Amino acid sequence: MNRDPNFRFSNSDMRMKEILTPKEAAEYLSVHVRTIYRLAKNREIPGRKVGGSWRFKKDALDEWLSLRENPSIKEKG
Repeated sequence: MNRDPNFRFSNSDMRMKEILTPKEAAEYLSVHVRTIYRLAKNREIPGRKVGGSWRFKKDALDEWLSLRENPSIKEKG
């Protein structure tokens, strides 16, 4: 794995990866990494702690984002 702090995953790399770190999740969702930690801590975004570190399933983030873009009537009420 590349340890260069300036290294960024390409879009094709990100699409293939299923489990994301907070930094990768932030890049994927185009938000600051602090936003990812805050959302995870408040249980507003799907994620799990593994060995003390947050991890996020890409599919779960996609579903979460879709629900936020198109909330159903059931969720509004």
